[in-house]
Amino acid sequence: MSDTDNKPNANVPKLVWDDSKMRSSYANVCNVSSTREEVTLLFGTNSTWHTGQKEVAITLSDRIILNPHAAKRLSVLLSKVVEEYETRFGKVGDA
Repeated sequence: MSDTDNKPNANVPKLVWDDSKMRSSYANVCNVSSTREEVTLLFGTNSTWHTGQKEVAITLSDRIILNPHAAKRLSVLLSKVVEEYETRFGKVGDA
């Protein structure tokens, strides 16, 4: 192993995750739409507790807009996380 193998790659920037402005939300509902330029994720909460109702109330709380490249990265990351989850805890039901 050469001396250069132990040194960090100077061309790869160090990622610094700044969570000082982060907020947390809970969602049990998600919807996705897209155009050529962006993918939009809508998150909310289903507060209808009884089955068989004619109307289901969804309170939307967050909208995340991604470019297609970021949406693809998110898709890959979510697939890996769900796969790891199912390995540890068992299969998740259909969406």
